Amino acid sequence: MRMRKKKNLIPRMERCGRSLIQDPYDRPGKWIELMPQAQALHLELGCGKGRFTAGTAKANPDVLLIALERVPDAMVVAMERCANEDLFNAYFISADANQLPSFFAPGEVDRIYVNFCDPWPSKRHAKRRLVHGNFLKLYRQVLKPGGQIHFKTDNVGLFAFAVEEFPNFGFTLSEVTWNLHEHRPQGIMTDYESKFHEQGQPIHRLVATMADWTPPLEEDPSDGSKEDNV
Repeated sequence: MRMRKKKNLIPRMERCGRSLIQDPYDRPGKWIELMPQAQALHLELGCGKGRFTAGTAKANPDVLLIALERVPDAMVVAMERCANEDLFNAYFISADANQLPSFFAPGEVDRIYVNFCDPWPSKRHAKRRLVHGNFLKLYRQVLKPGGQIHFKTDNVGLFAFAVEEFPNFGFTLSEVTWNLHEHRPQGIMTDYESKFHEQGQPIHRLVATMADWTPPLEEDPSDGSKEDNV
């Protein structure tokens, strides 16, 4: 569902503009300057209205959390949530995930959160999924060795796709569950997650840890393979 445009968006963003990063392209290798005492840098892709963002920043005061969101009308709510909680370890970028290597230096990110991204169910749109191999290769460019991706979704098809896709791009899986809150609520929820949980919708989750990986050689279409059929 498309979010309604907010008429007062600009003044609301200005009121909590301290946490909005205006120059992410100038930040590779320098994010720690925002919080020199930080023990780790975590990145959230698609923070939405920020329930998870604020909760995670509050629960981890020694972590610098960068939240990326391409919909300003959602991001401003997340920014206000963090401002209302007096959280000074959460910052925001208005951009798309495909720009990550332009924002972060190699190995600068310790952990990436991907929560309830668009499943893009059609096969012809598979490359748009944030857990598609094209994005996983981007994440590898900014994650440190042994860095992790924490992924949650309510979409069973997308989760099944992710379980197969991550190992193909050098990630080892752990904490794989098809029903995270089966016995009791676990961890910090997003707004979507809370709604789905109340409706009895199973939540799927996994942790993917980046391991050493050598990309396979791409096939050369002119390598003469057609000769086998001559």
